[in-house]
Amino acid sequence: MLAEVRTDVRPIPNVQPIRLGRVMAHLIIEPDLSLIDCGFRGAGGAIRRAIGETGRSFGELARVICTHGHPDHAGSARELAIEGVPVLIHPADASALRTGWREAIRRPTRGRFFAAMTPEPPETVPIANGQVLPLLGGLEVVHTPGHTPGSVCLYGARDRVLFVGDTLQRRWGRVSFASRLYSDDAGAARRAVKRLAALDVDTIVFAHYPAVRGGGAEILASLASRLA
Repeated sequence: MLAEVRTDVRPIPNVQPIRLGRVMAHLIIEPDLSLIDCGFRGAGGAIRRAIGETGRSFGELARVICTHGHPDHAGSARELAIEGVPVLIHPADASALRTGWREAIRRPTRGRFFAAMTPEPPETVPIANGQVLPLLGGLEVVHTPGHTPGSVCLYGARDRVLFVGDTLQRRWGRVSFASRLYSDDAGAARRAVKRLAALDVDTIVFAHYPAVRGGGAEILASLASRLA
């Protein structure tokens, strides 16, 4: 797997998008390095190369924050954890990752199959709604369950930026709710957008689509209004 460093789509200063297959991870470049999402299983080498292309080293990676436990967002979390990188994830999804193939086949659901596809890290660091992580001037965890039980968005008030993982998507140029096809509970995922609409957002950063720069708050308010 080759990582593509996308300097042309950098959403805000100090944030470097990294293409890892079908998902875009985001490297936060500060005195310590942080990574939002980490791609499918086996992406560790691509992450190392991408960090090296910024002039930094993998050993400076202080944490990886998984927006949720799907295999394209947390698939390499086990590999990174074994290398000593703390894996931050909501406890609801950390618990789901204990699901094995036997259970997924015996009690099949979409969520169990995705969990079984994602290698479980040996240990994780829990994150909770309202917690502020020490990066980008303070990055707030916003729990938005629905796509998965432990899906989170990450809000940076200083830069008015919101990393949405798969809680929102942007298809054909329009921002919409989480995919029904891949969500555990699409209705809950839609309702969770009300939390996002209360934030002062300018830039919305997606995991599979180009970022929206400007008017983020208006977009979120419009989506929330459709839930009335």
